[in-house]
Amino acid sequence: MWEERYAGSADYVFGTAPAQFLRDHLDYLIAGQSALAVADGEGRNSVFMAERGLEVTALEFAPTALDRARSLATEKQVAVDFQHCDILNDPWPKAQYDIVAGIFIQFVGPEGRAVQFERMQAATKPGGVVMLHGYTQKQLDYGTGGPPFLENLYTPEMLRAAFSGWEIVTLEAYEREVQEGRGHSGMSALIDLIARKPEV
Repeated sequence: MWEERYAGSADYVFGTAPAQFLRDHLDYLIAGQSALAVADGEGRNSVFMAERGLEVTALEFAPTALDRARSLATEKQVAVDFQHCDILNDPWPKAQYDIVAGIFIQFVGPEGRAVQFERMQAATKPGGVVMLHGYTQKQLDYGTGGPPFLENLYTPEMLRAAFSGWEIVTLEAYEREVQEGRGHSGMSALIDLIARKPEV
């Protein structure tokens, strides 16, 4: 489905600017640290992190999206390790990244989400953070992006339970106008999670 969506567009579906979520939390984007961008699409977020001086790996399944991501990295003159990956089935590195970022990755239901979160947590170094940004269930009222399935959308309680045992640094649901390409456009019901993995 995603390859069809990207291939059917003549331009970047979600634009080339990073998600506002990353701009809101620049203090976490520390030059020299390692970051993993999960289901990174056309590269706008991984390239931005690389521009901030991070060593970035990006996982994506759709070939057209990967081609555009590599072009964007070349244009911005940064290096990103783009990897073709089925994030639910292919192996991930373990305990390797200071930051694991999942931005608008709500293309799976509860079963797939459990796999996503487990793999994100396992890939994070002790003391590292998961940075998650997506839509709450109220997004169905807006219809300005994201999946049309209630079960794919986040609630604060869901995320707190999924990261039980981690330090919840930020957990905030809010509404804001989003203009991030044609794919995310209009007033939106959003949620941010930043959770830190225990040191031991």
